[in-house]
Amino acid sequence: MIVQIVEKIYNWWKSPELYYALVDNRFFLIVLVIILLRLNRAAYRSLWLCALINIPGTILHELMHLLVGGFMNARPCNFTIIPKRDVSGTYVMGSVGFRNICFYNAIPAALAPLLLLPIGFYINRYVLPLIPMNLTNYILYVLMQTIIVQNAVPSQADWRIAGMYKSGVVLYLILLGAVILMF
Repeated sequence: MIVQIVEKIYNWWKSPELYYALVDNRFFLIVLVIILLRLNRAAYRSLWLCALINIPGTILHELMHLLVGGFMNARPCNFTIIPKRDVSGTYVMGSVGFRNICFYNAIPAALAPLLLLPIGFYINRYVLPLIPMNLTNYILYVLMQTIIVQNAVPSQADWRIAGMYKSGVVLYLILLGAVILMF
């Protein structure tokens, strides 16, 4: 009898019907994301637990700075994902330093993590349909997308660097306006 109950639970857990019911139920998705964010926030009590939870997202975030900064001639000079506390007591999970930040590359290098959003969209649109449908894969998918989207948001330091050069802000606003007018 117990074996049959365990077997039914296992089959229910692995069933595509459960997955489709969850995908169609946005309430479950919202609850799952809030739980993940609460767990993430609770981890901030310990530097090392926080680093362990945030390391995949930190790598993605800092890697985007590194790649775009290198492409835009900002000359990256250091890359770290080792967490530390800054003078205000908050945690800095990682950083990328640049030797050549100027008006034309400050905004792309600083706001590079925003490029994670199209990557998350691509995964949602084209990779998710290829994944076998079950609850475990769905939870892993939500965890991965939460990490991607959460780390796509530029930090306060990123926004400060992006706004360092008023001429760069004007340049990119003009470029954005031109792109909008083209469409």
